[in-house]
Amino acid sequence: MFYFDDFAGRRVLKSDFLDGITAFFTTRGFSFAPYLDGEGWGGVQPKRIITPTQTHSDHVEFVDSRAEYPDTDGLILSNHDDAIYLKFADCTPLILYDTKQKIAAVSHAGWRGTAAKIGLKTVQKMGSNPKDIIAVIGPAISICCYEVSEEVRDTLLSTVNDRSGLFQDRHVDLKKINARQLQEAGVEKIDICPYCTSCDNDLFYSYRRENGTSERHFAVVRL
Repeated sequence: MFYFDDFAGRRVLKSDFLDGITAFFTTRGFSFAPYLDGEGWGGVQPKRIITPTQTHSDHVEFVDSRAEYPDTDGLILSNHDDAIYLKFADCTPLILYDTKQKIAAVSHAGWRGTAAKIGLKTVQKMGSNPKDIIAVIGPAISICCYEVSEEVRDTLLSTVNDRSGLFQDRHVDLKKINARQLQEAGVEKIDICPYCTSCDNDLFYSYRRENGTSERHFAVVRL
């Protein structure tokens, strides 16, 4: 279940599925700049707060000593020193946690990433048994506001066996399509955020609602 909480004086959205790690989705106006002193991180500042250069790809990388991750839309974190975040404004944020390996990932699933099954590819890159994965699907544009071409709709629906409940005419549900892909691969524990970035534009940024805004909210993980 999703709930709002505080991170260093800012409102963030969390899932109680992930109470064992630091994982949250930011709301409008969030910036890491004031929080590099450890406030909000339990008093222990991350050595690095890493974000990749997102290009709507299906490329996933493990965080290592590199400072930059070009053309990367999924990051896997296996150390306790760093924090990672990816940026969103309608696309679907996926936070994945392996309860056995104790590693986590954030992936960016717009329609292209969803069509390429970036969530499933992230699980595979983690080397995880899907039954050990907790998946949290964050705030994104919902079926009510996401109309696409017939070609895009059919491409997205072709990625799952069971299409029921995933579309209405040319409106598609990216959050549920990502969840269905993971479910059909064996992931059993999935929390899906009810918030629509377009309808709930007072809380989150929406590329469509705000005519191509450059502002973004984040999906954040630290082990």
